[in-house]
Amino acid sequence: MAYARVHFIDSTLRDGEQAPGVVFSRADKLEIAAAIAAAGIPELEAGTPAIDEEERADLHAIADLRLDCRITAWCRATAQDLDHAASCAVDSVHISFPVSRILFGVLGKDEQWLWNTLPELVSYARARFRYVSVGAQDASRADKTLLDRFVLAARDAGAGRVRVADTVGIWNPRQAWRSFRRLRKIAGSHLALEFHGHNDLGMATANTISAIEGGADAVSVTVNGLGERAGNAALEEVAMALGHTLARDSGVDTSRLSALCELVANRARRSIHRAKPITGADVFRHESGIHTAALLKNPVAYQPFPAKEVGRTPEGFVTGKHSGSAGVRASLQAGGISVPALLCAEIVSAVRRLSRAKKGSVSTRELAAIARQLSQDRRLHQHADIRS
Repeated sequence: MAYARVHFIDSTLRDGEQAPGVVFSRADKLEIAAAIAAAGIPELEAGTPAIDEEERADLHAIADLRLDCRITAWCRATAQDLDHAASCAVDSVHISFPVSRILFGVLGKDEQWLWNTLPELVSYARARFRYVSVGAQDASRADKTLLDRFVLAARDAGAGRVRVADTVGIWNPRQAWRSFRRLRKIAGSHLALEFHGHNDLGMATANTISAIEGGADAVSVTVNGLGERAGNAALEEVAMALGHTLARDSGVDTSRLSALCELVANRARRSIHRAKPITGADVFRHESGIHTAALLKNPVAYQPFPAKEVGRTPEGFVTGKHSGSAGVRASLQAGGISVPALLCAEIVSAVRRLSRAKKGSVSTRELAAIARQLSQDRRLHQHADIRS
């Protein structure tokens, strides 16, 4: 059954942890799971039971938190994986099936195996779990006819949702839209369709939004886009883009996003790039004279949404080579320093010289020192004029 609003499945603890070198401790997982649930995410894909006993114990511990969300275990298309998942006390399972010729080849499978195994495993899973979803792994490289048949077979077998995965991130937004337009017509309204996008070509978020426009009613995401290779569609980007480009309610408490992203970055030991959309250190900072002058008149002049919407505190202006008089004066006033308009032009020139010399921005302390020195020079010059 399709969801009333776009349904988010967060896979930070599963696909996110598959990022090379990332390992979450059990304490990390419990803290991250609780934070994701508190942000309003309705489903957590929390791990892969087949890894080992430790992973299964982690999943059981997450399930024991009794969070206000569905806890899903990720499984390969084997009964043994489903048995491992059943031992973790989770209420939901995702079964991943290869659907491209490339993956059939490397996994030693074929189409006949797919059509035989899909209904058997869905039936097996439905007897053990409250909710069963199935995944079309490498769907973006699969034959369209086979993918269409997979969706119908999953629906007829009783799966609640089908995940269409752009496993190696090769789709563009138009391809994602077209595919979900087609699959939505095939699936009808009694089967949820999910998009799972990777970011190999930098289009995971755009593809996810386009998939929603095409008919996807569920999306797979990770905090900070953490994941294999170039990562996955980022939770924070998709949630904000959904509201600001499609005017649709994500159900996500966006005021928690910055703290959540910092938490995951810290536990994964992967810093957030300064220019990372939504949560990067620089996304609410401005230096350009044109921008700062406009922002002083209207805060939305050069910002798509206010910092507080994602749990951030508005930033002061950066002072540097591109600064103008309005921004410099505002920065000085924020530090309790008032200067006449005539002196401000001299301060801006001095700031630009220092910024070029440093090949970087000018600190608040340096700006104040420049203002004090030029003010003193001006007073001395005026005093000398009077004496002469």
